[in-house]
Amino acid sequence: MINKEKKIVIGKKQTMRSISKDEVEKVLVSKDADLHVTQPIVDVCNNQGIEIEYFDTMKELGTACGIDVNAAAAAVLK
Repeated sequence: MINKEKKIVIGKKQTMRSISKDEVEKVLVSKDADLHVTQPIVDVCNNQGIEIEYFDTMKELGTACGIDVNAAAAAVLK
């Protein structure tokens, strides 16, 4: 579960933008999301040494982020 004191961003674009600004502590990725959405995020995280936490479904990730819709990716900010 995500620490509620931490700020998060949800979605591929927001996550990639935050990574490029070096604002990310950890990235959250759904295992059942389309690879063309999540693979670029995983690759960048691996290159930059950013921790990745995987969720089994997009529904679980959305719930963990406190939203009522599915999410493919999210980032916990520093």
